Amino acid sequence: MKTLRVVLSYTAAAPPHIWFVISAIFHYLGPSFAVLLFQYVGVLGVAWFRIASAAMIFAIWTRPWKSFRSANREVLILLWLLGACLALMNSTFYLAIDRLPLSLVAAIEFVGTIAIALFGLRSVHNYIALSLAAIGAFILTGIHWSSDPLGLTYAIINGLLFMSYIVLGHRIARQGAGEGVGRLGAAMAAAFIVVMPIGFSQAVAALPYPTLILAGIGVGVCSSVIPYVCDQLAMSRIPRNTFALMLALLPATATIVGAIVLGQIPTLKDAIGILLVMVGVAIHKPARVDG
Repeated sequence: MKTLRVVLSYTAAAPPHIWFVISAIFHYLGPSFAVLLFQYVGVLGVAWFRIASAAMIFAIWTRPWKSFRSANREVLILLWLLGACLALMNSTFYLAIDRLPLSLVAAIEFVGTIAIALFGLRSVHNYIALSLAAIGAFILTGIHWSSDPLGLTYAIINGLLFMSYIVLGHRIARQGAGEGVGRLGAAMAAAFIVVMPIGFSQAVAALPYPTLILAGIGVGVCSSVIPYVCDQLAMSRIPRNTFALMLALLPATATIVGAIVLGQIPTLKDAIGILLVMVGVAIHKPARVDG
């Protein structure tokens, strides 16, 4: 943990918004890798690999047993709640994108974050900022209804769990990024225990194939390790409602990454959506850092 705090101390000079942008980029790189693995490992098997590999990396880095040993009852409950949230959120997210377009699942996620962003705005100026960001996000995601009720159910559950992740993530970030990442490692260990009976039966089919194992680890690094650590670096210095508003950048980031990596040039509609999101986030005035 001492080494962890030394490493994270060097991040204090960087603006917290930088960490959010890095998290947003990997938020979409991870699922793109995961979808490619669904046909070989199974949806819940990929979720198992994501959490198992992330838990292993965090265990080496943060030594979660020390966090559990030193935690009081309140912190223990928080760690297990966050762990269960991560396990179920990742599983339902993959179940949703296996049946629905990623844009629809992303839009449903953002709907939930609007409720969090509303808390603490306290000014007409910030309500306008939220409205612009929300309109821009919906233009980008092209939200539409679906004829798959089970997929929608998974997406709604994932959206509710994503809201819980924001709230719980800010709770563990209260003592600073160093303590937050340490507790995140403990929560990921708890998530591994929760996900074990959910996805191991599918994941075991990939164990004889080193390429699939490495791909599963790659999903864990891109989807859980990098973005969750960056979230803690941002959450420790950004108010919760501001962080929730900034999540409107996710569809914009996905569009930009698609243009650069996949050659998917944004349409005029996409450009308008990106502009509205950027303006909304830019004119928002953050409140005090809250939990």
